[in-house]
Amino acid sequence: MPSVEDGIAAQIRNIEARYGRRLPEWFGLIAASGLTKHAEVVAMLKADYGMAHGAAHRVSLLSRQPAAPAPAPAPASPGEVADALYTGKKAALRPLHDQLMAVVDACGADVSLVPKKGYISLRRPRKQFAMIQPSAAGRIDLGLILPGVPVGGRLEPAGSFNALFTGSGSRPAVTWMTRSPGGSPPRTPPRAKAAATDPGRLADPGVPLDQLTGD
Repeated sequence: MPSVEDGIAAQIRNIEARYGRRLPEWFGLIAASGLTKHAEVVAMLKADYGMAHGAAHRVSLLSRQPAAPAPAPAPASPGEVADALYTGKKAALRPLHDQLMAVVDACGADVSLVPKKGYISLRRPRKQFAMIQPSAAGRIDLGLILPGVPVGGRLEPAGSFNALFTGSGSRPAVTWMTRSPGGSPPRTPPRAKAAATDPGRLADPGVPLDQLTGD
């Protein structure tokens, strides 16, 4: 047995076929008329467009329903995110970024990329563990949160860069990125910064990537 919804859908199809306009067009005409009361809209549709009373009643009722919310835009793909970051003078850094992303991809399906203004945040559920930021100075800054790991060697203080541990984009840096240091995280992690400038030095990550810290 047809439902009420089926009956209304059939009525709408008949109205559109008989009177030669789709519902959005009728809604536009009603809005342009400036009429707001149901009875006035019904009378206008009957007088100006020759609608039968039942058809005018239905169109008026439907025009008063709130519009369905627009669907949320699809999240940008990793390639689209990178395209937005690596423009102009930073375009030459794109091959290095792609090699770095190969390391990130191997870290597991639970890692997500969140585009930010000027950089990419790397997150595991509810927590950021790293960031990738191309620099106009011809390098990629890689920020890493490494709880309990002291700053030193290839792991340099960040200063004003970001409140993250970070390491260089060379093989030692990828080692930092993929280690799982022991100990409890400090209440306020120290800051660190590093620069990645040589794409060829990312070819051999060397450490199992599923050990990435961040949870």
